[in-house]
Amino acid sequence: MPRILIADAMAEEGIARLRGAAGFEVEVKTGQPAESLIEMLPRFDGLVVRSATPVTAPLIDAGRNLRVIGRAGVGVDNIDVPAATRRGIVVMNAPLGNILSAAEHTFAMLLAAARNIARADRALRGGKWEKKACVGVELRGKTLGIVGLGRVGAEVAGFARAFGMKIVAYDPFLTPERAQELGVTRVELDPLCAAADFITIHSPLNEKTERLFNAARFACCKPGVRVVNCARGGIIVEEDLAAALRSGTVAAAALDVFAQEPLGTSPLSSLETATLTPHLGASTEEAQVRVATDIADQFIEFFTTGSARNAVNIVSLRNPKLAPYVGLAETLGAVNGQLAEGAMRTIEVRCYGDIAVSDDARLLTVAAVKGALAPICQAPVNLVNAELTARDRGIRIVESRSRDVRNFTNVLSVAIQTDSGRRLAAGTVFEDREARIIKIDAFDVDVRPAANMLIMYYPDIPGMVGKFGTILGRNRINIARMEVGRSAPGQQAVVVLTLDDVVPAPVCEELRREAGIDVLKAVRL
Repeated sequence: MPRILIADAMAEEGIARLRGAAGFEVEVKTGQPAESLIEMLPRFDGLVVRSATPVTAPLIDAGRNLRVIGRAGVGVDNIDVPAATRRGIVVMNAPLGNILSAAEHTFAMLLAAARNIARADRALRGGKWEKKACVGVELRGKTLGIVGLGRVGAEVAGFARAFGMKIVAYDPFLTPERAQELGVTRVELDPLCAAADFITIHSPLNEKTERLFNAARFACCKPGVRVVNCARGGIIVEEDLAAALRSGTVAAAALDVFAQEPLGTSPLSSLETATLTPHLGASTEEAQVRVATDIADQFIEFFTTGSARNAVNIVSLRNPKLAPYVGLAETLGAVNGQLAEGAMRTIEVRCYGDIAVSDDARLLTVAAVKGALAPICQAPVNLVNAELTARDRGIRIVESRSRDVRNFTNVLSVAIQTDSGRRLAAGTVFEDREARIIKIDAFDVDVRPAANMLIMYYPDIPGMVGKFGTILGRNRINIARMEVGRSAPGQQAVVVLTLDDVVPAPVCEELRREAGIDVLKAVRL
């Protein structure tokens, strides 16, 4: 029975949906100080927050049973994602619920900056009729520069087209095809600033975008530009924007987000040319309901099916047809991880065929790393923290992809380099979605993975199969399947046995001693 703690206020529709899910226990405790949350969290499997609660590393460490943290909204700025990742906790958000609301608010701010609406309102309330001082500009025919053309930016582009604006966009991930579809011209950031009459920002806050718009950037802008930011505080250096507004380099600005929220003393507060709102981008009745129900649905899916939709610290599977390859990748990693001797140095994951060009190829690597590390790590290893666990241990991850493949439609191989040597396992998935191991080291095999397998290397001489069969039979261990691979008659061979039971250590030792097995590994999946 999953227990869910809702720590911030959210729409009742989302709470009701969680409480209506079979087996879910939900507690709502909003406005709690960190000390109280730390005391409560050990009892919960899931935590839902909005923007009010900082989910810090101490909080995450206290939640020793936490499996998922959800933000009922777009950003996860208030969640220590690296700390959650180290613990193997999924962090997910609800990125679609407030897209339209955020885009509409952006355009409202754009219009406010164009027509000096906030300034005129303040003047009129103060008994002043400042008609001449509040002369604005039209949008039609002007150039709008969009920095970050994700979902919200794309909606804003649609509104701008309806207003007859020309649109230039800067986004490192924007393809020519997507730009054409949205009716925008791709440019670099500096040319955008030089050409745009209006600039609106829709980028995430990270090491590349923090302080992106500073004094030097404003100096590159077209004189009289109007700037809107409804994305994330910290992308604009507010002191530099205030200076640009005072000098007239920037004619007007409209901000919904700030480096520090709630907004305290700010150089923008006293400027008539600045329109400021208190992070209202998602503050519509419709958006509040959508993000609440979206995160509720995602939690229900997570605890009932294992799906981690909209997770920010795990690669999600977009193509369900590739699900068997994710399982295969984990299997190959686990087989190699248990065959390998010595400290791991490198994990190599190679994709061949159609899977090499799939968006999900990244997930195959993560699954292989998880499979390799899970059997040897004391702390839990999952798809969330597998790569981080490898890096913390100094293990290098190598990926390669190629469309070229022989004999099979797709092939996936995992190799592990240790201090003692290199192990390799390769596999494929047949049309019936059944995974097969097709190579172990240099040997071609055809193995259906099973929970208990015995992998043995031995001299290819007559009577070997009878020897180990007799020993296993004497110990009442039944062989379900057997697959032999060999390099050449009389040379070394490998046999893979799938068994109904676990092979105890004393039986493994008996096999080594009496059957003359060179290498023997009991592998569990």
